[in-house]
Formats: sequence, C-alpha cells, structure tokens
Amino acid sequence: MASLRGMQQPELSKKLFKIIKSENHAIGAYESAGRERISIASQISDWGEATGDDSVSDISDKVGVLMSEIGEQEDLFAQNLEDYRTVLKQIRNTESSVQPSRDFKAKITDEIQKLKYKEPQSTKLVQLEQELVRAEAQNLVAEAQLTNITRQKLKEAYDLHSAAVIERGEKQILLARHMRRLLQLLDDTPVVPGDVRPAFEHSAQARQVLNDAEEDLREWTPSLDAVPSAATEMGSNLMPTSVPGTSTVDPSVTGGEELASPQQQQQQQLESPLKAQQRDVSGSTAVGQEMGYQQQ
Repeated sequence: MASLRGMQQPELSKKLFKIIKSENHAIGAYESAGRERISIASQISDWGEATGDDSVSDISDKVGVLMSEIGEQEDLFAQNLEDYRTVLKQIRNTESSVQPSRDFKAKITDEIQKLKYKEPQSTKLVQLEQELVRAEAQNLVAEAQLTNITRQKLKEAYDLHSAAVIERGEKQILLARHMRRLLQLLDDTPVVPGDVRPAFEHSAQARQVLNDAEEDLREWTPSLDAVPSAATEMGSNLMPTSVPGTSTVDPSVTGGEELASPQQQQQQQLESPLKAQQRDVSGSTAVGQEMGYQQQ
C-alpha cells in the first residue's frame, strides 16, 4: 500500500515523499533500540542479583537504572524526530499542490505548439494564449509560495532535528558519566582462593550517584545558537505581507482586462494552492482534484 501511495505522488513531491518515508523507518529503529536498551538494563540487574555478590548486585542494579534512562532518551529522541518529520510533510504537501499548475501550464503550451503546427491561422490560438497567460500567472503565485514554504520549513525542520540530536547526545553523555562514577565504587582487586571480600561499603554513594543523575536530567536546559528566520514577514497566504508591483502584460492579451500582480491575482481570481489544500478535508487541492492528484 505504501508503494502504491508513492507511485501516486506527483513527480515534484516524490523525492521528499521518499525521504519522509525513510525517516519513518529510522524513527521506528530508534524506538526499537530504546525498548531493547530498557530490556537489557533489566537483564543486567537480574544477572547482578543472581551472582550472589552484594557489590556486583548493587552496582549492576544501578547501572541498569542509568541504562534504562538512556533507553528512555532514545524514545524521546524518536518523538522529537517525528516533530521534524511532520514539518517536512508541509513542504511535500505544498509541492504536491503546485504540480497541477505546472502540468496545466505545460498542457496549454503543448496545445499551442500543436495548433501552430497544424493550423497556424486558427482563431483558437488567441484564446489559448490568453489562457496561457492566466496559467502562467497562477503558476507564478504557486511557485513563489513553494519557494517561500520550502525555505522556511527546511530551516524549521532541521532546527528541530539538530536540537533533538544535541539533546539526546548531551543527556546520554550525562548519564554515561554518572555510570562511570558508579563503576569507580566497585573494588576489582584480585583475590586468592579462600579470601573473603569485604562487605560493600558504598551503597549510600551509589544511591547518591542516581540522585545526582536524576537532578542533572531535571535541570538540563538546551544551550543552542538560535537559527534566525525572516519568515515572520510572510502572511498566511505564504507571500510577503507587503510586496509592491503590477503586471506589465498588455490588457489586450487578457481579453481587455488588466492583469493584476501575482499577489492581486491570488486574492481576486486565483486560489492559493495551500489554502485549497487546507480547506479540502480529503487533503487534495482544488486544482489537484481537477488534475486527478491527491495529497498523501
């Protein structure tokens, strides 16, 4: 079924669709790794108790606690990656909504070329050329929206991704350092047959290591350089909030009507691909429905 959805994707969004799908597999792998780590942590604790060595039992039990928390960090990392993946989907959906306008423009261009070859004097050429102007204007708006959303969401997505990697890394390093503190409490001096090892005297210190680890995790805060963004100047229609300029197209070409700027056309006669996408419950754009495309 997933392969079928990939085949149905518009050409423009196929590569990003594949990336998003691959990330889903990667996220699943992190979740699986986290579960396995938690399971191994429990096994380590059980093994330590079974050794009959109080020192080994105490240390292995607390190593297991820290290792279990490392596994929990894998699960948290997977959740954060899902947020990043969701942002990538916004680019993919916009790509899908732009494809119909590209196809429609190409279709009209092709019809004009064919008609010029077969019937160069046909009066239908004027009509088609007017239609091409409108299609180009519509595509101009859609392409501008696409480049705007692509740049904004690319920065947002990998801001989330890199922050998640840093959080996972720093927290796991923190836990690993406390684990090394635990290991320092275990006396591994060799004994000869018949010798009895002294009782474990560091239980309180070992417990304090866990308390310190818990407190460090609770007090951890990210220390990241901000990723600047000028996207605040972009309106809900994915266009700059204020862009001057009017079209220089001769009104006679558009049937006697003056062709507005791309921004004015979007408000007056062209429907934003993204707004169409948001209004359509099924996830397909108004243009996409006409051309037979659907959002995945």
